[in-house]
Amino acid sequence: MTLHIGLDDTDSPEGGCTTYVAALLAERLLGLGARFVDYPILIRLNPNTPWKTRGNAAVCLRVEVDERQEDEAIKCTLELVERCGRFGCENTNPGAVFHFSEVPEEVAEFSRKVVRQIVEREEAEELIRDHGMHAFAWKNGRGIIGALAAIGGTLQGDHTYELITYRTPDNRGSPRMVDAESVRRMDEATRSNTFNNVDEKGKPLITPHGPDPVLYGVRGESPEAVYEAFNVVEELEPVERWMIYRSNQGTDAHFASTAPISSLTPYNPAIIMGAVASRPETITGSHVIFKVKDGSGEADCAAYEPTGSFRHVVRRLIPGDEVKVYGGVRPMNPGLTLNTEKLEVLSLAEKVKLNNPRCPECGGGTESMGSGQGYRCKKCGYRDRELEKLRVVQPRELGPGVYLPDRDAHRHLTKPLTRYGHERDCVSGALFEPWIGFPAHRE
Repeated sequence: MTLHIGLDDTDSPEGGCTTYVAALLAERLLGLGARFVDYPILIRLNPNTPWKTRGNAAVCLRVEVDERQEDEAIKCTLELVERCGRFGCENTNPGAVFHFSEVPEEVAEFSRKVVRQIVEREEAEELIRDHGMHAFAWKNGRGIIGALAAIGGTLQGDHTYELITYRTPDNRGSPRMVDAESVRRMDEATRSNTFNNVDEKGKPLITPHGPDPVLYGVRGESPEAVYEAFNVVEELEPVERWMIYRSNQGTDAHFASTAPISSLTPYNPAIIMGAVASRPETITGSHVIFKVKDGSGEADCAAYEPTGSFRHVVRRLIPGDEVKVYGGVRPMNPGLTLNTEKLEVLSLAEKVKLNNPRCPECGGGTESMGSGQGYRCKKCGYRDRELEKLRVVQPRELGPGVYLPDRDAHRHLTKPLTRYGHERDCVSGALFEPWIGFPAHRE
């Protein structure tokens, strides 16, 4: 019988990492003789959750263990959470959930819901009771929401993989030492099957910036691809361990269907479709704001300064353009703002410039004689009350299509343009070997 172990919320802004706890636990479980029936699952939950610690990741390990070892597997899990959880942080509220047998469809649907909106703990508790699961909660118990969602994250549809390497304890908190040129070589060699390794200028993006144990992570379309990338990257410090995860990262899993503007809810991801209702305005901080309206209302949409050149795209919008805007709903005072993560331009309005007419007598330029009084030629003095402005259609510096922020501003769930056409609709068979290393090894 399969044991599903879900974990969430062990980290804090000052350190720790739930994926690291999972990597330690995977080693323990293998030591017990467990057989992994899937890669470790890394689920990114609703990125707009106000109480998230960092990347809002939950993990699930799915293993077959001998009946006599089930209690030991649970004991190992709880010990690691107690040892590694960052309990001093107010927003760190770990949870662990254990489930035997198949994943119920209700729990899979719950997982999709947690990725796309705010969910209350009571809903998770009810499902845990209904399906006879075992749950352990610390502090306010919110972590069981993500832990249950990780168990439900079977990722039967589109998914990606990430190989994450972890630092030795002595190096955590210091600058990460990875050879930047090797990252660029890796990107060149694997970019058809990996993504977001470097930014538009070639700066590496695979290393995080916080004090957590992660050294770097490579994301890609297959376990083979991320392992190939791992063998190209040159670390300039020791790697304590590494592990490959199957994930919803880079899949746009947080976006569902288009919704009316009037239904926008704080802290939820949303897609709206409508007409641009105002010329984009650059405000303090170099953020760009524009309005979109549909039949139900109007919303402010924001492209913030960290999105980089994406703001240049947004500035080219004009009233009347038909767009889809994808983003997270942020409560403002007053009203709500959609933090734009992706822009889809559906159709363009005509950009028209009205010019003074030319003189019909000499072809010279004219000037207005006043409202409703026509135009006078500045060259020959010809006057005509019937002359009207000339309507000249201007070329647009924008075309229909999908536009994203610069790569260093992508959220974990953002589907990069290079993944369009690479979406998966099934899960592969046997696990690629090796999918875990402790300590790291090379071929």
